[in-house]
Amino acid sequence: MAIATVIAKKWGNSIGIIIPKEIVEKEGIKLDKPVQIEVKPVKSVLAELFGTLKTNKSTEQILKEFRKDFESKYM
Repeated sequence: MAIATVIAKKWGNSIGIIIPKEIVEKEGIKLDKPVQIEVKPVKSVLAELFGTLKTNKSTEQILKEFRKDFESKYM
């Protein structure tokens, strides 16, 4: 079994994906032969983290600390 992250694209009234050549060759996929796929949407790392970090600091305080740290390293 091979795993690849691909981009779904509009294809007529449907959505299609392209299977990378490396996987086609590795898995021996042939034209007009059935294949089985598992569909699992990829979530953004930020979306998964959203709301999971707990802090007692305000957003404004966090931004001030970030700016201070950033300026000391890069300015």
